[in-house]
Amino acid sequence: KLPLESIQVVLEELQKNGNLEWLDKNKTSFLIMWRRPEEWGKLIYQWVSKNGLTNSVFTLYELTSGDDTENEEFHGLDEAMLLRALQALQQEHKAEIITLDDGRGVKFF
Repeated sequence: KLPLESIQVVLEELQKNGNLEWLDKNKTSFLIMWRRPEEWGKLIYQWVSKNGLTNSVFTLYELTSGDDTENEEFHGLDEAMLLRALQALQQEHKAEIITLDDGRGVKFF
């Protein structure tokens, strides 16, 4: 068991590194991320580039549950984290999140 001060130091360090996000203002609930959204975005974009899929459109389902991504680390990624990763790519002008008839998708550049 760690003293409360030590736990706070660990949580602050995780937040500083981008691996922790507080879910409430009182800092009683948080999300710990194995990889930051930017890191997930980088892995996804590497896969897109490696397979010559720039200028292609994918549904979110295809990226995390499709047969083509079965052996990729981001296969099975939670949709909320996937959206954060795609938003990071969108900020870098490498992708655009779009609304499709049956949900959301993404176009890679």
